[in-house]
Amino acid sequence: MTGVALVLLALAALLRANSSAQPTAPPLPPPPQAVATRVTEGTSDSSRPDFARMVREQAETDRAWRAASDGYMRMEKITYRSSKGDLEIPAFVFQPLTIKGAQRHPALVWVHEDIRGHLYERHIPFIREAVARGYIVIAPEYRGSIGYGRTFYDAIDYGGAEVDDVVTAVSVLKAQYPAVDPANIGIIGWSHGGFIALHAVFRNPLTFRAAAALVPVTNLFHRLARKGVEAQRRAIDPQNRFGGGPAERPEVYRYRSPLFQVDELRVPLLVHVADNDEDVNIDEAMQLVDALRARKPDLADVKVYHNPVGGHLFDRRVTPGTWQPENTPDQRDSWTRVWSFFERQLRPTTSTR
Repeated sequence: MTGVALVLLALAALLRANSSAQPTAPPLPPPPQAVATRVTEGTSDSSRPDFARMVREQAETDRAWRAASDGYMRMEKITYRSSKGDLEIPAFVFQPLTIKGAQRHPALVWVHEDIRGHLYERHIPFIREAVARGYIVIAPEYRGSIGYGRTFYDAIDYGGAEVDDVVTAVSVLKAQYPAVDPANIGIIGWSHGGFIALHAVFRNPLTFRAAAALVPVTNLFHRLARKGVEAQRRAIDPQNRFGGGPAERPEVYRYRSPLFQVDELRVPLLVHVADNDEDVNIDEAMQLVDALRARKPDLADVKVYHNPVGGHLFDRRVTPGTWQPENTPDQRDSWTRVWSFFERQLRPTTSTR
């Protein structure tokens, strides 16, 4: 029997299981044996990533963010200890130029896309807009992100401790930023960041007031079966933290797939997907869409975009250099819905610049 067939058999069995069971982290597998250097996303077949180059490029990105913040918002780069206790997590923090007082500003935890990504400059116009609307924004560079050296890169824990890295940002906001209204903190993420945002609210139902997950990864069984089990395992689990493939460790893949945790949703959730998405394919995305519509209709605000320009990136495409949004109809519609959703749920005040 092929690996794909085994994955699909495991998926079928899990879907028949009681979907209302409280999700709990499965037991950790035994410590992995020493393994040869693995090829991971963004590398050639014969070399490890160029970490020195990544660090230099991250410094350039930091400079770009500082320049883009000038005159629009206050920006700082901080680090904080993850609740897992083993890593310092870098994060960008953006605040309005004029602070209205203690506990007056809602906040957003802003989760970047890509398992080997960082806070891309294409987010500049959208974070500017968030801050202009009165939000304080924190953008964690969770473990596995690029630009912070080999140890941080190799700490990748897909659907595991990376979620804790992001959720810890809420404690940082509450402890270090008195202008944040602790009762009005939301989370927003794209693709892999949307995957993290979903896990954040499913596992921590009282931490966030609302969440938005845009084109989120949702079902690891389906994703691996469609895209190639071994290739995807090398990308998402190069350290073998899962302890095996989906046929050997189905409980791990279930726990780390947001689709199977939908019944844990307790706060309003906005989800946008695209039917021409070549990364999170529509047949994966619709599993989450259908589950939310069927089981959480009072909390879920879901929209499927038909053939939007840019597919997977349709809402984040900007003009390089100027960082202006492409302003396509679907991009405008998506962001209008995002801001309306958070304004309803978080009740922000409008900042003055």
